[in-house]
Amino acid sequence: MQERLAQLTWFHQIALLEKLKSPKERLVYAAATIEHGWSRDILAIQIETGYRKRVGKSVNNFQRTLPKPLSDLANQTLKDPYMFDFVELSGDVNERRLERSLIEKLRSFLLELGVGFAFVGSQVHLEGEGEDFYLDMLFCHLRLRCYVVVELKTTAFKPEYVGKLQFYLSAVDDLIRDRDAERDAASCNGVIAEGGSTYRGLGSSRLAATSWYARPSWR
Repeated sequence: MQERLAQLTWFHQIALLEKLKSPKERLVYAAATIEHGWSRDILAIQIETGYRKRVGKSVNNFQRTLPKPLSDLANQTLKDPYMFDFVELSGDVNERRLERSLIEKLRSFLLELGVGFAFVGSQVHLEGEGEDFYLDMLFCHLRLRCYVVVELKTTAFKPEYVGKLQFYLSAVDDLIRDRDAERDAASCNGVIAEGGSTYRGLGSSRLAATSWYARPSWR
């Protein structure tokens, strides 16, 4: 523990001592700070929003679809819930308004997603069988070396969302992913919906995960 704390500034160490009582939790947050490059203020926010309790908690099928240790790495890249309190919206919010707000606050959104995510685009156009389709958001994960399709929903999770995303994954793999590059893995998808989900029928043919988001400042 002392070795990890030695890599942090004095201000980081003070935050760990003041905000956390458990030495184990301090060690977890110290390691996460080093991995993610958090400033002292960001570390404080992550502690206040319960980062340790949220990371690796999404409902997913990674254990069935990926070999170890890749399945563990994939699981640790996701959170449940995601905290969208940096988004300032009021009234009824639809998916497009939420998406635009996240794009405007892209730096904060990437920070909340976690280390390894790189933004590719929003409303990414795909054409299949003569029809046009648009992905809400597309990311590339540098550690997993795969594309991550994100669908935003301002309602509670519904099982039919999975079928739509499975189609999107096939399209991304066929039209965007470089199949000749050995390092490029099959694409992964995720639904970030408002309201929790205990639905676990995600199947085993494609990587899939569901998480929910909290929006305390714009309810």
